Amino acid sequence: MIPKEILKKIRHIEIRTTRLVNDLFGGEYLSVFKGQGIEFADVREYVPGDDIRTIDWNVTARSLHPFVKKFVEEREMTVFFVVDMSGSEYFGTGQKLKAEIAAEITALLSFSAVQNHDKVGMLIVTDEVEKSIPVKKGRTHVLRLIREILYYRPKKKGTRLRTAFEHLNRVLRRTAVIFVISDFMDEDYEKPLKILSRRHDVIGIHLVDRLERSMPVAGLVLMEDRETGQQRLVDTTSRGFRKHYENRMSERRAHLEELFKSLRLDKVNVPADGDYVDPIIRLFKARERRKA
Repeated sequence: MIPKEILKKIRHIEIRTTRLVNDLFGGEYLSVFKGQGIEFADVREYVPGDDIRTIDWNVTARSLHPFVKKFVEEREMTVFFVVDMSGSEYFGTGQKLKAEIAAEITALLSFSAVQNHDKVGMLIVTDEVEKSIPVKKGRTHVLRLIREILYYRPKKKGTRLRTAFEHLNRVLRRTAVIFVISDFMDEDYEKPLKILSRRHDVIGIHLVDRLERSMPVAGLVLMEDRETGQQRLVDTTSRGFRKHYENRMSERRAHLEELFKSLRLDKVNVPADGDYVDPIIRLFKARERRKA
């Protein structure tokens, strides 16, 4: 049975994100993600100026009058979430863990999708694909995605995003919008990400905690790697240590930025201890400007 505190969190997320969708994201989502192609709708009589390549010769032969095909945009899309639930996602110096922020972002984008009649699915990934939830429509399905993120207890703690990318390359038959929600504390996933991006619209949502940017002065601190369990006593009063730490984190972020830029993929940085709404709105507006 799901604990009451988890049900309460799910309800809170539903109320908050539904309000955001109604107030801010409904139109933004529709204008940014317009569908993946066109589909046949009907025929009508030919009028001068119509493209002769659209003539329906079968109908024309039967009626003895020229008819052309009418097409409409294929609106329905598949939206897939790759949610990193490795050990580092259960960390946060703010009021929420990264995993909780991931649940709220998934809810926000999923409710936007189902409001526009799109289907959503999800992978939960650590150093393997631990759970795959097939695409479906509807509010009840979105609530299931939120529940899985908040309630699921991963079997592993490591991160191996390439397993998710390789899995999606095998199973996704239709072009999809894929949101990767992760802190990207990982390596060796560049090639499968490149392959995945050739067919699908991949968007990175990078969760970054303030402690992953700079180390505060706090004396002797016992630090633990959330994924390996290794511990180390560090002296945070040491300028050399803080500088080395900040340089290493900065290099990791720079590599990620360069990777997504080289693949021409969108990526948004979301502070794990702050607001995620404004960064996502800015992402949507940037995509909309490019399409204009």
